[in-house]
Amino acid sequence: MTISPEQTAWFTETFGLLADNVEQAILGKRHVIELVLATALTGGHVLLEDVPGTGKTALARTLAQTVKGSSSRIQFTPDLLPGDVTGITIYDQKRGEFEFHAGPIFANIVLADEINRASPKTQSALLEVMEEGNVTVDGVTRPVGSPFLVIATQNPVEQAGTYRLPEAQLDRFMIKTSIGYPDDGATLRILQGVTEPARQVASIVTPDTLVTMQQLARTVHVNPLVSDYILRLVDATRRASEVRLGVSVRGAIAIARLVMTWAAAHGRSYVTPDDVRDLAVPALSHRIILHPEAEFDGVTAADVVGQVLLDVVPPAENGAA
Repeated sequence: MTISPEQTAWFTETFGLLADNVEQAILGKRHVIELVLATALTGGHVLLEDVPGTGKTALARTLAQTVKGSSSRIQFTPDLLPGDVTGITIYDQKRGEFEFHAGPIFANIVLADEINRASPKTQSALLEVMEEGNVTVDGVTRPVGSPFLVIATQNPVEQAGTYRLPEAQLDRFMIKTSIGYPDDGATLRILQGVTEPARQVASIVTPDTLVTMQQLARTVHVNPLVSDYILRLVDATRRASEVRLGVSVRGAIAIARLVMTWAAAHGRSYVTPDDVRDLAVPALSHRIILHPEAEFDGVTAADVVGQVLLDVVPPAENGAA
């Protein structure tokens, strides 16, 4: 069943309210806020890669504060262990039995700060939960709940004491984006104290509302021609001369789901080719591995996606049929 006009209107209004609420603390970054919200409402996870002091942590905290659910922050360090993320089982001598102590991963919104500073073993523990939606400790599997969103941050500038995320693990993030510096007008307002601290932003929706929106987003109509357009874009990344490894099937599925949420957020019950073009770079570029020669020449994965968007002809129809 396709989403109704009334449901689409409610979805769009609620999405706008969420974005407005987060924008109280993150000025001048509406597009990034909408990208993160759309990912959350699609059931994906976000990787924010940016230089220090641009608001990565503030964005994650503000989104967590906006939802009347549980949230947690994990500061990744080289000595962080997998059990510090997932939780551990401890023997209770008084009761004579083992008791599970849940880790910070058991929350609706989890901020994984500076994920590239933890060891690969600890990174894998987090990324496994992201993929499976549950935690298995000592043979017992426990669901982390729904909705479940991980917002991971990493600093691309400082490489000392960091562990680069392998490509297979990067592929588990639905989008990778950056906030960047605000423009002069937004910076001036920040200096004048116009922004609200993340902890003071009001909570305006419940986790159940997010779950309802996730379910509605999955009923947005996708024209077969739009699906074919996504397929041709993905295939073109694999055939590009600069690319050693193109977009995976997981990446194709990710953008196919994300565009449905993006369409509903912008007041439509159907996906258009423009929705695909809007989301191609954040949803696909981090899944591409370039040849060393191309990297040496200054080519980026975003450049490849941009060229593919120019080369692959979109369908003539708007996707409504």
